[in-house]
Formats: sequence, structure tokens, C-alpha cells
Amino acid sequence: MLQRKFNTESELIIGLIKGDHEYFRAIFDRYSKPLFVFSMGYLKSKEDAENVVQEAFLKIWRNREKLKPDTSFQSYLFTIALNLIRKYFNKSARLNKLKHDILLDASENKLNFDDRNDYQLLLDNLEELIGKMPEKRRAVFVKKKIEEKSLKEISEEMSISTKTVEYHITEAMKYLKEEFCKIGVKMLT
Repeated sequence: MLQRKFNTESELIIGLIKGDHEYFRAIFDRYSKPLFVFSMGYLKSKEDAENVVQEAFLKIWRNREKLKPDTSFQSYLFTIALNLIRKYFNKSARLNKLKHDILLDASENKLNFDDRNDYQLLLDNLEELIGKMPEKRRAVFVKKKIEEKSLKEISEEMSISTKTVEYHITEAMKYLKEEFCKIGVKMLT
């Protein structure tokens, strides 16, 4: 821990640029709590806000040589955090759209599907059912339907044939249709 308090932000930044861990710690101590509060305001999740703080400071450390002591470090740090928060929301929106598309593709009544009062429950059920799949089938399904990888990419990553990938996807969709039928959601066969 540094023995004295620093009067200026630029003094801390100069020490950080030199790669001094004590200066980094002092910067972290000064800015981590306000950054956490800022992130919580958007994300409403302690874990996600902590991840933003961690990622932001990791980026600061990795790019420390590019810092400019004569500019506002706080503005730079909070801009990094805001970009990480945007990235989180974009990823979350993309994942929800993909889940929606999986349900929509399997629904018999596509026109009224979005009007269901229990739509969020359907998404939650989908996630739960995916989690109950055998490990290999779940991995293939997630790579294909959620991560949108090609059959060939999945085949190479998992060291299985493309036919095996197709089999797991077919079986996963069959399983989902059967399970949703059990809870009263009409699915295509």
C-alpha cells in the first residue's frame, strides 16, 4: 500500500503507466466503488456489476502505456464501463432473440405466439429444458442454435461427424417439442 496520499490524478496515472502495482492499487481503491455503483445502476446485478469493474480495470492495466496523465482518467474509466455495459445488453438481447426464434420456429400458431401471457415462462422453460439435455446434445444444440455455429464448425470443435451433429440437433428439437406439448404448447412435429 502506498505510504502517502496523492493529490492529483495525473500523479497516479504516471505511476500506473510505469507499471507500478501500488499505483494501480491506489487507482483501484479510488475508483472501484463509484464504478461499481455506476454499473449497478444499469445492470441491477451485483455479479454483473462486479464483472464490469473487473473487466474495466483489466483493460486499464493492459493499456496503461497508452494513458494520458493530462486527460480525465475518471471519464476514460467510466466510458470503458459504459461500453462494457452496452456490450452486456447487446449480448443479452441477442441471446433472448435467439431463444425467441427457437420457440417461434417450433410453434404452430406463429401469429399469436408473441401475444401469449406466459411468454417469459416459455423462455424460462426453454432454458430449463436445454439444461436437462444430455451434456453432449446440449453442447451441440447451444453451439448451433444459440452461438449460431455451422455444422462443420461444431463437428471440428467437438471431434464428431456432421451427421452426429445433425442427429443431436434433431433429437434436441424433438425433445423440446415433446416437452412443450406436455405443458400445453402446440409445437410442429
